[in-house]
Amino acid sequence: MSDLAQSVDTSRDELTGLRRNGAPKHCGWCGRRLPQGENRGRRRRYCGQSCRQRAYERRAAVQRSGLPEDAVVLSDAEIATLQDRLFQLRCAAEDVATAADDGAELPELRRMATELARVAQDLEQLR
Repeated sequence: MSDLAQSVDTSRDELTGLRRNGAPKHCGWCGRRLPQGENRGRRRRYCGQSCRQRAYERRAAVQRSGLPEDAVVLSDAEIATLQDRLFQLRCAAEDVATAADDGAELPELRRMATELARVAQDLEQLR
C-alpha cells in the first residue's frame, strides 16, 4: 500500500475513532483512549473496572426508568456546557471561513484549522 493510502486509512480510523475491526479506541464511559492490547479475546470497551461499573449502573438505571436504550440524559449544567462548547466550535469554523475569504496566508489558515480540529476533538469528549 502506498504511503498516501496508508495515511488516508490512518486518518479515517482516527476520525471515526474505530479500529479496523470496528472496536472502539476509547473507553465507553469516560472517553479516554484505550491502551493497545493483545489481539486475543474480546476487545476492551472500558479503560478500567470503575468505568465498567459506572456504565453498568447507567444501563441498569435506564432499564428501571423505562427510557429507550439509546436515550441520553443530561443535567442542565451538562447541556449548558455542551452548548458553550458547540458555540466555540462554530466560532472557530466561522473564523477559518472569514480568514479564507479575506485572503489569509497559508500558515495562518493552517494554524486556525489546527485550532478548529482541537476544539472539535475536545468536544468529542462528552463526559
